Amino acid sequence: MPDPLFPALTSASGNEALRFGDQALTYAELAAVAGNLAAELPRGRVAVWATPTLHTSVAVVAALLAGVPAVPLNPKIGERELAHILADSEPQLVLAEPGVELPEGLAGLPRRDIPLTGPATPLAEEPDAEAPALIVYTSGTTGPPKGVVLPRRSIATTLDALEDAWAWTADDVLVHALPLFHVHGLILGILGPLRRGGSVRHLGRFSTDGVARELRAGATMMFGVPTMYHRIAGEVGTDSALADALRGARLLVSGSAALPVHDHQRITDATGQQVVERYGMTETLMNTSVRADGERKPGTVGVPLGGVDLRLIGDAGEVLDDVETVGEIQVRGPNLFTEYLNRPDATAAAFDDGWFRTGDMATRDTDGYVKIVGRKATDLIKSGGYKIGAGEIENALLEHPGVAEAAVTGEPDDDLGERIVAWVVPDGEPPSLGELADHVARLLSPHKRPRVVRYLDALPRNDMGKVLKRALGE
Repeated sequence: MPDPLFPALTSASGNEALRFGDQALTYAELAAVAGNLAAELPRGRVAVWATPTLHTSVAVVAALLAGVPAVPLNPKIGERELAHILADSEPQLVLAEPGVELPEGLAGLPRRDIPLTGPATPLAEEPDAEAPALIVYTSGTTGPPKGVVLPRRSIATTLDALEDAWAWTADDVLVHALPLFHVHGLILGILGPLRRGGSVRHLGRFSTDGVARELRAGATMMFGVPTMYHRIAGEVGTDSALADALRGARLLVSGSAALPVHDHQRITDATGQQVVERYGMTETLMNTSVRADGERKPGTVGVPLGGVDLRLIGDAGEVLDDVETVGEIQVRGPNLFTEYLNRPDATAAAFDDGWFRTGDMATRDTDGYVKIVGRKATDLIKSGGYKIGAGEIENALLEHPGVAEAAVTGEPDDDLGERIVAWVVPDGEPPSLGELADHVARLLSPHKRPRVVRYLDALPRNDMGKVLKRALGE
C-alpha cells in the first residue's frame, strides 16, 4: 500500500495543525472532521470554493483522503471562466464555507457546506500514487484556462524535495496569507506543513503587523509573493518591531514571481535575513530553490531540487552548456503533472521527448544557480541583435530613487526589431526618459536602456502579485 500523504493524521495527536485567526484544528480534530467528510464524498470530482479559510483546508484534505480529485475555484472568478471550468471538469458537487454566497454559475451544482467538527472516522486506504489529486486551472493567457491534473505523486515528491532543500521539519510553524486556489498557497502553504507534521497559521489577509505578530509568537517560516515582500521592504527599515520579528525567522521564502534585488537588499540591510527564492509552475510544482544551507544569491532561484532534471534549450533546439547563455528551461521528474484535462493536443505540445517546455527563459552560472530572465513570449526582448531579459532591466530601474514599481516589455521597432519599453510607477516626481536610460546604461549596458517610458499609477497584477504584461499592451 502506498505511504500516506499525511502521516501525521494517522497519529491523531493533539498538536496544532491549522490555524486561521481564532479557529484552529489539531491533527486529531483534522483527522476526524476531514475523515468524516471524506466518507461522504462522491467518487467523481468535487469543486472547492477556495476562500482563505480553515474550511477550504478541511475540504481539500478530505478530498485527498477520499482519493477524489478536487478543483479549487478562485472566489473572485468571473462568469465566463467559471462556466468554462465547470464544463471542463464536470464536478459532482461544490464544497463551500457555510454562509458564503456562491455565484449563479454554481446554482446547478449540489452544495455541501464544509464542517469543522465531526466524529472520528477510520481513514480510507491510501490511493495509488498516480491517482489525480488536484485539478488546478492555469491563468489562460493564451486561451481558456487549462486544467492541470496533479497526481498524488507530484505533490509528495515536491514537498519531500523541499523538506531536504529547506531543512523543513515538524517543528516548523509557517505563517502566510496566500490564496488557497493556487499551488503556492494551497500545496506549499497548507499541504506542505501537514505532510511534515508541523503547523500553519494563515493570516486571512496579509499585513506586516500580522507577520510580525506570528513570528514573535513562535512561527519559524514565512511564505510570500513579491508584493508582500515589497511592503515589508518599505517598512522594515523604520519599524524595529517588524525587523526584530523577521530577524528571528528561520526561513523567509518568496515565490510566484521574481523578487527585485532592491527589495532583497533592503530586507537584508534591516534584518540580516536573506530571502530564499524558488521556482515552480502549476504543471511542474517546484523545480529549483536556493537551499537553506547553501549560498544565497539574490536574483536567482537556486539549483534544481532533488529528483528534478533541468536543461536550457537554445533557439535551434540545442542543449546549452554555456554559462550565462539565455535559453528556455525544460524540466523532467516525478514533480510533473499528468496531463491537461481533456486536452491531449496541448499535453503533447507541452513536452519535448519527455521534457516539459516551461516557456521560461533563464541563464545558469558556474555554480549551477538558475536566474530567470522572463517568459519566452513576453519577457525576452530581441533588440538590435541582442537577446535581452526584461527582469534585469526591471531590477536596474528599481534602483533609481524615482521608481516605485517597474515593468519592461518590448514593442516592434523598424530599426531594432524590438525596442525596450519601461512602464514605471514613479515615486514622487517622474524621472525623465533620458535619466532612466542613462541609469540603466550605466548599471547594465547601453543596448539594454529603455527607448520609451510610460508612466502609470499602478501596475496591473493578478492575485499572486504577478504583473500582467499583456494588459500593459492593451
